[in-house]
Amino acid sequence: MSLQTAARTVPPRGEKPASGDGTTPRGGITGVTTRSRILVTGLLVAAAGYFLLPVYWLVVASTKSTGDLFGTFGLWFSQPQFLSNLHQVLTYDDAIYLRWAVNSLLYAGVGAGVATLLAAMSGYALAKFSFAGRDTIFNIVLGGVLIPGTALALPMYLLFSEAGLANTYWAVLLPSFVSPFGVYLCRIYAAASIPDELLEAARIDGAGEIRIFTVVALRIMTPALVTIFLFQFVGIWNNYFLPLVMLSDSKLYPITLGLTSWQSFADRQPQLYQLTVGGAFVSVVPLMIAMVALQRFWRSGLTEGSVKA
Repeated sequence: MSLQTAARTVPPRGEKPASGDGTTPRGGITGVTTRSRILVTGLLVAAAGYFLLPVYWLVVASTKSTGDLFGTFGLWFSQPQFLSNLHQVLTYDDAIYLRWAVNSLLYAGVGAGVATLLAAMSGYALAKFSFAGRDTIFNIVLGGVLIPGTALALPMYLLFSEAGLANTYWAVLLPSFVSPFGVYLCRIYAAASIPDELLEAARIDGAGEIRIFTVVALRIMTPALVTIFLFQFVGIWNNYFLPLVMLSDSKLYPITLGLTSWQSFADRQPQLYQLTVGGAFVSVVPLMIAMVALQRFWRSGLTEGSVKA
């Protein structure tokens, strides 16, 4: 090939080589990628709107009076009086709502914390220790994941009644300490993220098994533990059926059961409609705080560089 022919085949600087049909493949791929991004973004926006619309309605409704709650457009404000409504919610019936809020924090906070710790210990043991019946125990745990909590509520009530624990704090707390899904997740996460070489190195350095678990394993398993804690916290906070079966004293009610009791009397006392809506809005706030405060612990690569390949 001569130099003149080679020069004619090289495109001028700044121009892209054209394909045989006169189109640029790079531009075609970019166009498809752009359309895909627009489609995905549109679907995500639609999904976000679907999930956030009830929350927006709850925010708007919590600022209205009882009359405006039914007599005005539901998705826009009308003579907002949020502080007055909040004061009524917190002071009605000798501040019973505050008692329910404390109960919910006790049930959800203590229950989720103990359940997370027990799940971490159980999952770590199932993943890193060999003993007789390990697989059988893990299969039983998997079976527990498949059993709905409502199916166990009545048997637990009969059991707790025989033990004299019905209509007490323990009737809600003790079932909350068990999380089969948490055990399953911790077992899978510990097996995948905690290298055996790291544990052996700690044992060679003279660390005991308890110290290895508390200092090494728990730190590596932090993302899984945060996930379990949030799942368990939200599940206990929103739990309605178990307290309904176990509790008869209104002073032991969580927020979910308390708001339902208000709603059941709303036909005779219309102001309870607004108190129920305002109480529901306040009950969402702790969940938002927990989600925002703990989401920073969701990060990957915690063990990166801990073991040299």
